[in-house]
Amino acid sequence: MVKVPAEINETPEIFKEVQHVRQRWIWTIVVVISILTWYIFAQQIIFSTPVGKNPVSNRMIIIVWLIFGVGLPAFVISARLETRVRSDGIYLRFIPWQRTFRKIALDDLHVAQVRNYRPLLEFGGWGIRKNRQGRAYTISGTFGVQLLFNYEAPLLIGSQRPDELSRAIQSQCDHLQSEKSPAKDT
Repeated sequence: MVKVPAEINETPEIFKEVQHVRQRWIWTIVVVISILTWYIFAQQIIFSTPVGKNPVSNRMIIIVWLIFGVGLPAFVISARLETRVRSDGIYLRFIPWQRTFRKIALDDLHVAQVRNYRPLLEFGGWGIRKNRQGRAYTISGTFGVQLLFNYEAPLLIGSQRPDELSRAIQSQCDHLQSEKSPAKDT
């Protein structure tokens, strides 16, 4: 994978997908933690009522509030996986960790196939993952496109529209192959 500028406009997009965190259980945890943190912040900082028998310092309350009451929800809201297919490759970016796209050249791609996967069992969760079987870019769901390369480890790209993604990748691979093969005279 090669890093490329964040905005890529040289070649037309064949496919674009932007996915966000959609798991209810993650949102439930974030909301509960955030509400609890905001409650403690309001009680001790705004209303000057110490929380608990042995309250922590106001400075610590503010730090915890900033991290879990503001930062955690902002992080989950901003997290997204951007997938783009262009004639010159597949582009992936997992925000907020990656500011630039990662380009996957289609030259060594052998197969792109839709598959069901188990994120927790196969990769230990969602995100940018790597294990002995390969790499994965996932943010939600259990479907994706498995890319098998001639000389690299496999890569799974999670998608809410895996059939469209697979068709877009395959069409660009077919187009690349037709450009490489010599023209036949008839």
